[in-house]
Amino acid sequence: MNVADLSLLIGQILPEPHAGLLSGILFGTKATIAPALKDALITTGTIHVTALSGANITILVSLVGTLLLLIFSRQITAVLTCGIIIGFVLFVGPSASVVRAAIMGVLTLSSTVFGRQYAALLSLCIAVVVMLVFNPSWLTDLSFQLSVLSTLGVILFFKKQRLYYAEWKKQQVKAQAEMPSFVKKIGTVFYGLIEDDLRMTLSAQVFTIPIILFAFGRLSLVAPLANVFIGFLIPPLTALGLFAVAFGLVWFPLGQIAGWFLWVMLSYILFIVELCARLPFASISW
Repeated sequence: MNVADLSLLIGQILPEPHAGLLSGILFGTKATIAPALKDALITTGTIHVTALSGANITILVSLVGTLLLLIFSRQITAVLTCGIIIGFVLFVGPSASVVRAAIMGVLTLSSTVFGRQYAALLSLCIAVVVMLVFNPSWLTDLSFQLSVLSTLGVILFFKKQRLYYAEWKKQQVKAQAEMPSFVKKIGTVFYGLIEDDLRMTLSAQVFTIPIILFAFGRLSLVAPLANVFIGFLIPPLTALGLFAVAFGLVWFPLGQIAGWFLWVMLSYILFIVELCARLPFASISW
């Protein structure tokens, strides 16, 4: 069983272009993504959802960790999850972005086992040094550069933005208290959905914009908007997609049942991507 076999199974569960998009999200395979859809993903700055990255490792760790904690202690769960991370990397292939995320994930889990405090910036530095020692050619690899720089942006700016936002939110408490209850609830839900995705997207793009412009000659102006509207769906979509593949291997009709829910979420993502790609000045080229 390999990635191609699982992508074929997904193609039996879902129609195109849904199947190609899900294969990209789960395993980073772009061969089955239609050229028009791939161009729309690039235009809207959402092509990253079809590239294996730290997000995949984070979702995998969260999903596996939650399930294992029901049976094992936190230390044993961390050790087993490290093994699963290594197995996942070997299964999908050791690309630069996945290896970087895997090393950081293992370091995070190791801090749980040994009772040490986790430092994200130190973890990133260790991952970069280890990777370049074993494979210096990664230094010129575009996926390595984008992965490291986007992670650095999130580490340096995302937490600070959270602090600024928390302070701003305190200042809004009095104003919100004067709002009608229904309006307040709607506003809370709305901001809860978009705030982290927007700040995460902007933080990740701080250092990557020059690289993207140089490498592709194109920069998406609608990337923050598109990512806000689809970002919150990627974690549950990834988790359900993995379950659908597992169910499909055990008993195909179970995978099809999960596929119904996947089709709804994927249809929404495709609609947003295609809509944003058609907006005037969605991207600029040079």
